[in-house]
Amino acid sequence: MAKLKMSKKAASIDMTAMCDVAFLLLTFFILTATAKQPEPLPVQTPASTVLTKLPETGLVTITVGRSNVGQSVFFGMKDRDVRAQTLELMGEKYGVKFTPDEVAQFSLIEDFGVPVSGLKQLIAMKNDKRNKSGVQPGIPIDSTNNELKDWIMYCRKANNIDLAKEKELDFAIKGDAKQQYPQIRKIMDMLQDQDINNFALVTGLRAKPKTN
Repeated sequence: MAKLKMSKKAASIDMTAMCDVAFLLLTFFILTATAKQPEPLPVQTPASTVLTKLPETGLVTITVGRSNVGQSVFFGMKDRDVRAQTLELMGEKYGVKFTPDEVAQFSLIEDFGVPVSGLKQLIAMKNDKRNKSGVQPGIPIDSTNNELKDWIMYCRKANNIDLAKEKELDFAIKGDAKQQYPQIRKIMDMLQDQDINNFALVTGLRAKPKTN
């Protein structure tokens, strides 16, 4: 019996639905993505072969480096609610009244380096001007005026008491590779004075040495 030959026809697939899904996913990722904020005090961290990722939330970073106004210390908090509550506590401590709009605007600033007396002026600046070199002189850490100690104390209070979060804040020190050790040691002592004995040192990644 002769075999019947089936005619071959080109198959067509409607890709409309797939394109719709792709564009929906692309739109979602664009709208939910967080742009990396420029650092007001960029530092070149020392290299290390240890790779430990810092937490995305509940992190406080103390940056130590040199700017065109000299040696500077900056303070940063990852969580917006912690930033807002800490600002209000610092305002009460130093007698500076911040409006709700100023508190809301401050909660968007991840890192800063000005005395409490200059925070209102900093908050009023646009982001591009705020991050220009030399605009922020750093947070005072002198023996007679140690505002950094208060920022550390009140951010922990905001996290644990006022915001009733179960997890303690994590602390990290980010120092320039050329930074002298006594300044870093001063920050470490300040943390340990407040019973913060576990903290990270931010470093860059370098390749492990080859072994024969």
